[in-house]
Amino acid sequence: MSKVFSAHAVSVDGYITGRDAGPGHGLGDGGTLFDWYTDGDTQSRVFDFFKLSEPSARVFDDLAGRVGAVVAGRNTYEDSDHFGGGSPHPGAPLFLVSHRPAPALTERQRLFGDVKEAIEAAREAAGGKDVGLMGGGVLTSALAAGLVDEIVLHQVPVLLGAGRPFFQELPAHVRLRLVEAVAAPGVTHLHYAVI
Repeated sequence: MSKVFSAHAVSVDGYITGRDAGPGHGLGDGGTLFDWYTDGDTQSRVFDFFKLSEPSARVFDDLAGRVGAVVAGRNTYEDSDHFGGGSPHPGAPLFLVSHRPAPALTERQRLFGDVKEAIEAAREAAGGKDVGLMGGGVLTSALAAGLVDEIVLHQVPVLLGAGRPFFQELPAHVRLRLVEAVAAPGVTHLHYAVI
């Protein structure tokens, strides 16, 4: 069965955006969280416009190669300008979780009001590959429902001080087991299994 995981760039103080993030502003003043996507000399095998350090390319491409479908929350969708009508992954359809009607969706995008239903549909569409989660709200809802297998934090050595936190309030503790830690220029990749 396919796995459900989240892999996200995050500041040391736990933010996935900086101040003033939103539609038309993307990550706000938190753009530094993604500098490691383009500050290396190794071409990504999945995203041809990313040039990462060798250790980051290995981690990133391994994760990106697993994705068969993406489930994203409404804030991520809006902040990313609706992913240009597609998905954050070039080969994977997008399953949007929102309680509000969405702007016109394309054939690569579907809307769900419940994270469980979205993940179920994404698993089916993933064709045996894994489901990637994007956004703190979606991750929190999926963790609370016991649906997450792995969390990868691409931890960038910066304290943003404010922005949108990655982890929201959970109903109980969630235990993790470190699978791998990879230090790379400008980022440390921390791969955890949810236990």
